Amino acid sequence: MTLAVLTARTGHALPDDDADRLAGELTGALRAAGVSAVDRLVPGTDEAARLRELARQARDAGEPLLICADNLVAHGSLLWTLATEPAGRSTVLVVPDASGGLKEDRGRVIAAPPGGGSVRYLGAMCVAPADLPLIEKAADHPDLLGEMLADGFVPVATRVRLLHAEQVESPEQLAAARAAMAGVDEDAVRLRLAVKEQDDFFTTYAVSSWSPYVTKAAARLRLSPTAVTGLSVLFAIGAALLFWQASRVAMVLGGVLLYLGFVLDCVDGQLARYTRNFDAFGGWLDTMADRAKEYTVYAGLAAGADRMGLPYAWPLAITAILLQTARHMTDTWYGALHDEAAARPAPAASAGVGARLTAASVKAQSQRGSLIYWAKRIVVFPIGERWALISVLAAVTNGRATLAAVVGFGLLAAGYTLALRSLRALSMRVGVLHTVDTARHRDDGPLVRSVLSRVGAGRPLPFAAIFTVYALAAVTVLATGEPAGHPWLLALAAVAVLIAGFPGRVRHDGALDWLVPAALRAAEYLVVVAVGLYGAVPWPLVFLLLFTLTLRHYDLTARMEKGAPATGAGLAVLGWDGRVLLLVLAAIAGFATVGTVLLAVLVTGAFLTTAARDWRASR
Repeated sequence: MTLAVLTARTGHALPDDDADRLAGELTGALRAAGVSAVDRLVPGTDEAARLRELARQARDAGEPLLICADNLVAHGSLLWTLATEPAGRSTVLVVPDASGGLKEDRGRVIAAPPGGGSVRYLGAMCVAPADLPLIEKAADHPDLLGEMLADGFVPVATRVRLLHAEQVESPEQLAAARAAMAGVDEDAVRLRLAVKEQDDFFTTYAVSSWSPYVTKAAARLRLSPTAVTGLSVLFAIGAALLFWQASRVAMVLGGVLLYLGFVLDCVDGQLARYTRNFDAFGGWLDTMADRAKEYTVYAGLAAGADRMGLPYAWPLAITAILLQTARHMTDTWYGALHDEAAARPAPAASAGVGARLTAASVKAQSQRGSLIYWAKRIVVFPIGERWALISVLAAVTNGRATLAAVVGFGLLAAGYTLALRSLRALSMRVGVLHTVDTARHRDDGPLVRSVLSRVGAGRPLPFAAIFTVYALAAVTVLATGEPAGHPWLLALAAVAVLIAGFPGRVRHDGALDWLVPAALRAAEYLVVVAVGLYGAVPWPLVFLLLFTLTLRHYDLTARMEKGAPATGAGLAVLGWDGRVLLLVLAAIAGFATVGTVLLAVLVTGAFLTTAARDWRASR
């Protein structure tokens, strides 16, 4: 349900008959897009007061408000896209135009500096409930969007791309616009636009070149995106089971199944965009399924290599899951930091090495299809490239070699992205972690929340970094020495928890504080590995505990990224501090294996309970 209003403040000179007919067409298109009520502002009345009233009505109902100029000629799919933004964010309709006065930055629309514009506003936007107060504040201003942008409005860009939209000022322009619309096969274009415009190299050429046919077939079969996600999970599980068998035929078939599962993984998103079939947990489920599939495949590769008698396979799988999760945490929070910087640029943020690197990156992104463009896309080792590497290497080598390649390329990508993003973050001079529930995303437990953080000390990042470095050192010593001879290393973990818990309530607004969640995740996972080494916990059990912890932590970030309700998600299951202490004490007492299994059960139970409850609530 969405409210809509047709504004009449554009000053066009259409005859009354044409204007009324166009308004009727827009009203029909809006209702087809799911709008429940359409209001038309009448020239000569107090339009600003009426717009404020409609904004208040929408805010009170918890619904977005779709504002559309009454001289807009556009394909109905564009209005449908505005009204069905999957994460419930505000979005505006734009078209490329260097003189348009606006700029698109990472899919968001911001005000452009003189001469720096890249897009033009086309008179239609859908404003999310959280942003509606900005309409009430700016309703009197002739440039409504410009005033809202100045007040911190950062909407998503909905670009016209292969469809058609324009604001007309005369009957001749109206006729030309209708002719241009008639020349477009709207359904075929919608199917094409369901494919991500910018994707990984492998996905672009080996998947998206033919996946729209699968998407169209799924739509005809009336499959939901969730059903396609479920099929992709089954394919990944099948691939993992084949990798576990470890015969050459099984490895080849596993590689084929993994590729086909990845195709379906792309199709579920394309189907959602093509049919505009989104729900509160669809995006969340897709993210969670992606990670669960990938890590299940890691386990299958390790189990198969172990079955063949190849050593170090499970440690490689554990390194891969730890590395990839830490990388995903940095991806999430760097993206949030970038959006925050776009919305609230800091003074003098354009100076320094980081700013020059950002400018170079923007230039490379503008050279789409070039060698440097694809090199920058590939070097970060995205999911398409990871799954392609796994499929090919598994078919021609073995599970251990495949995992070693995943870890090697992952380390290269982690070093590259961490260095560049840190420099860019320093140039942005803004923070982001303090804008959310910091304790939730730190995953602090009762010990930190109620006791240690009340002491308060230092800066968040140095303490998190100290804990991470210590945990890594402990793993190194235990892996190279006699684990049972170093109980003091585990005992010091308790001290590290105390130290890292102090800044829990400190404002996390530093330029590099976006790294805190990733640092704490890495530190906790390294402690799990250290306990496993010390207590001779079977590697599959160590991997299982890490797997359950990653699901918990992805749950937190996926809900934030996809706009899914948080509700009970993030409520401390002991917290990272409590889990570390539980494991350390169990290991020192001689019950490392029992502690590992018990913690895996607790974390899994809490995750499944919360997810099931919230899923039912969303239905």
